[in-house]
Amino acid sequence: MGVDELQQLVAGNDVAGMQRWLKQHPPHVVADELARRDAIDAVLLFRLLDKDKALAVFEELEPVDQQKILEGLRDKTFRELVEAMAPDDRAILLGEAPAKFTRRVLAGLSPREREMTAALLGYEDGTVGRIMSPEVLVLRQGLTVRQALELVRRRGPEVETIYTLPVVDDSRRYLGYVTLRELVLADPNQTVSELAHEDEPGAHTTDSAEDAARLIQELNVLALTVVDSENRVVGVLTVDDALEVIEAADTEDVARQSGTTPWSGHYMAVSVLSLARSRVVWLLLLIIAATLTVGVLEAFESTLSQVVQLAAFIPLLVGTGGNSGAQAATAAVRALAVGELRSGDVIRVAFRESRVGLLVGVALAAVAFAFAALVASTSIAVAVALSLVVICVWAAMIGGTMPLLAKRVGIDPAVVSAPLVTTLVDATGLIIYFLIARAVLGI
Repeated sequence: MGVDELQQLVAGNDVAGMQRWLKQHPPHVVADELARRDAIDAVLLFRLLDKDKALAVFEELEPVDQQKILEGLRDKTFRELVEAMAPDDRAILLGEAPAKFTRRVLAGLSPREREMTAALLGYEDGTVGRIMSPEVLVLRQGLTVRQALELVRRRGPEVETIYTLPVVDDSRRYLGYVTLRELVLADPNQTVSELAHEDEPGAHTTDSAEDAARLIQELNVLALTVVDSENRVVGVLTVDDALEVIEAADTEDVARQSGTTPWSGHYMAVSVLSLARSRVVWLLLLIIAATLTVGVLEAFESTLSQVVQLAAFIPLLVGTGGNSGAQAATAAVRALAVGELRSGDVIRVAFRESRVGLLVGVALAAVAFAFAALVASTSIAVAVALSLVVICVWAAMIGGTMPLLAKRVGIDPAVVSAPLVTTLVDATGLIIYFLIARAVLGI
């Protein structure tokens, strides 16, 4: 049975059919269906799940969708669900929730779970401390491999992961880590300190969650140990949580690069008003910025009146310059996100992009010259070709360096990416075009 049939079952209020559909589909498919529906239908379907599958489905949902489900549940089921959540998942949920909802969740928790959740909420949003799991199994440096494996068997069910195990001294200070594979394959009489990877870095609670997540990606590990200011182990960031952080960061960057404000929740469940609100603010700002282009056209009105044919090539030059700048900006934002660029690389990036822009501009200018010479005069074709080269160099430099400059002053690089760069290049590109045209045509 496909998802279209589920829609028919819901519309027909066929409870038995809905239960069959929910039973036949895996948790991630069910979670996607709940996320795309309104609160009433989502809660109805969730209540039809058996207890074990309900928890698995709930864990697959985004925080905003988890909140939607929880708000429609009775107190007993509500308490069971929030108690069963991992502390880090619970902290992420509450970090985006209203105060009233947060109080209800905390009031329904056992003292131990409430204490762990409150500790995570004490860290600043966006840091590793907020999303780490405090349920971590540490190994004392003097333990033998045999003792360590016994400890893993005994305490493994209580913690987030057993595949990466921090090694600590008697003061719980981080010394390195060992993997479960290494323990299983090692001599039982060896000590864990002999196996520990002492040169592998951990993360501090105040570090950026995105930076820590990308560090896991670079190190190819299943978990990253989290330490406090005194280098004591306080938690662990697992690879599944890291992937969610990277996905959220990339989603936000894509939204900002397209000139919209990021929204929460499933696209199909977000209201039309919310989607419009996320876009209109940026479009208004870009309209204001686009008035620069109008001002430039007015300033060079006399030039256009003398050689009307110049106007025919404005879309070509403006469009090419904007696209060239957007390409460079997108590359720079991505390189910043994955750590390939730093804010101090501005001059090197400007020089690099200027050469890229020159090569691209020359290639495009050859085509543009032939076209312009065919439909206009040779002198206008020269003006268009030269303008195209200069505009491509300028646009690539602006697009490549603006995200780095933004990061240096504390602004999200994605904010000053494609749409803003395109608008800026449009106005400045026209100035370049008209100045070159005046010089070539002698007007």
